[in-house]
Amino acid sequence: MTRIEAVRGDITREHVDAVVNAANSSLLGGGGVDGAIHRAGGPAILAECRELRRTRLPDGLPTGDAVATTAGRLPARWVIHTVGPVHSTREDRSALLASCYRRSLEVARELGARSVAFPAVSAGVYGWPMDDAARIAVGTVREELDRHASPELVRFVLFSEPALREFEAALRG
Repeated sequence: MTRIEAVRGDITREHVDAVVNAANSSLLGGGGVDGAIHRAGGPAILAECRELRRTRLPDGLPTGDAVATTAGRLPARWVIHTVGPVHSTREDRSALLASCYRRSLEVARELGARSVAFPAVSAGVYGWPMDDAARIAVGTVREELDRHASPELVRFVLFSEPALREFEAALRG
């Protein structure tokens, strides 16, 4: 039985098999969660991202997709990079946000990861309202876990108390 939980914390300190990175399409680092993961994980993550760009992903990682690299110095084994959509009030991009969680879990299963830690994808600088981001994240993860028995643990790691409250509410809902 898979356990889904939400905690307040620093995703770069999570002792899980795979940490999900809210990356930008370049895969070459950035701000927020992306920058923190690259800083804490060290140069090995960036080296693998550059190799991905040189070979499989010359145009970058498309929004809603996911790809794995080493976790470098992080206490995880892998980083699963996913590119969330920028929130829009004119266009419904919720399917792209859901795809980030779905594809990340697919990659985690391919790797054999038994535990995965997610940030609130798109809910930072990309402007997604936290309550809606939590609803989409939790709903998509539950839907995926209904179809597949793995991973055994999915943990949403939130940086702030308000974000944690939204994810806890979504988990109760």
